[in-house]
Order: sequence, then structure tokens, then C-alpha cells
Amino acid sequence: GWREAVAAAVGALQAGGLVAVPTDTVYGVACLAQDSGAVRSIYGLKGRNGGKPLAICLGDVERLYSYCHVNVPEELLRDLLPGPVTVVLKRSAELNKDLNPFTSLVGVRIPNHPFIRELARACSGPLALTSANISCQASTLTVSEFQDLWPQLSLIIDGGPIGDVQSPECRLGSTVVDLSVSGKFTIIRPGCALTSTVEILRQKYGLIPESS
Repeated sequence: GWREAVAAAVGALQAGGLVAVPTDTVYGVACLAQDSGAVRSIYGLKGRNGGKPLAICLGDVERLYSYCHVNVPEELLRDLLPGPVTVVLKRSAELNKDLNPFTSLVGVRIPNHPFIRELARACSGPLALTSANISCQASTLTVSEFQDLWPQLSLIIDGGPIGDVQSPECRLGSTVVDLSVSGKFTIIRPGCALTSTVEILRQKYGLIPESS
């Protein structure tokens, strides 16, 4: 079933569709980041304000160099990714101009979840990824929790419950950290991996918080 599910998801994405997928934090909705029509559909699905950026999702750290200008050691990226962290870097010209046209930065996710990594590897470009919920509502940990969105999705991959459905911590989503300024970091969203992320950046790599 796994291979068929990946193949079905790739087909739906290539047809411009939106696919719900499990990640290592919460359920997400993905489309092809280089498909401007699909990117517009994701905003419509979520009722999301057009000034809120979408992250891109990749299967492996080495693919990040195609879409971002990286100014941190590769080892640092590998200490954080794959994992529940979104790293924000300067975007490269390779990335679709219609994806977050209002910012020179882009958030990158490599979830520590085998299905979505396999799916990302099977696609030629990056996925655009957002949480599977209406904007401003709680993140979802089971597919039944985003039932309202089902009619607008091409495919739903049910990976079972993610984490502890009773725990508010499990709904925090990834920790979002801006690494676009050399030698510094800015936490944009604390998320679920704040302590370990800050520890790696400060103690192992000597980065300083942007505010200091």
C-alpha cells in the first residue's frame, strides 16, 4: 500500500491538486510549490491571508541548496533536519516567484516522517506545505479533525493519530527559526522543539539571538 499511496499522491500533486499528509508534528496539506495555481488553491482552502508565507518541504538536506542561499554550516542543518523545525533562509531564484512574493525569505521543512519524505523525493520540485486546518483554528492530529477541508482535497493520506491527541503541546507545530542573518538566529515561532533547537544553535554553533 505504501508505494501505491506515494504514487497516488504524486499523481494528485502533478494534476495541481492538494494532498493531506501526516508529518512529524501535525497533519499538513501539500501542493507543488512551483505550481502557482495550486499555491493559490492552498490559500483558498485555508481562508488564509495572502501575506502569510507557506513553507517548502523537501526530502533531504542536500536539496535545500537548490532553493535557498545557505549561510550556515551543513552540519548545523543536519543537526536540526529532518525534525520538527522549520529553518528560514534567503530564497534563491529557482523558487516559484508566486510563492510568498512579498518576502525574500523562505521556511524549509524536512519532517522526520518517512511518508512525506518519500513523497517529497518523488516530486521534481519542492512541496509547499501548511497545516491541515482553517487559519486561526487548532492544528490537527487526526484526519477526522479536518473533515471540513475534505471536499477540497484531491487525496487524504491517513497515517493514524500523530502524537498524543490529548496534549496541547502536540499541536504546537514545528519550531520556526530564521537563520538568514550570518551568526544570528531569530525564533519566529516557539513550536514544539524550542529548547533543543536553541541549545544546538547557541552551544554547538555559537549563534546569538538576533535581539541581543
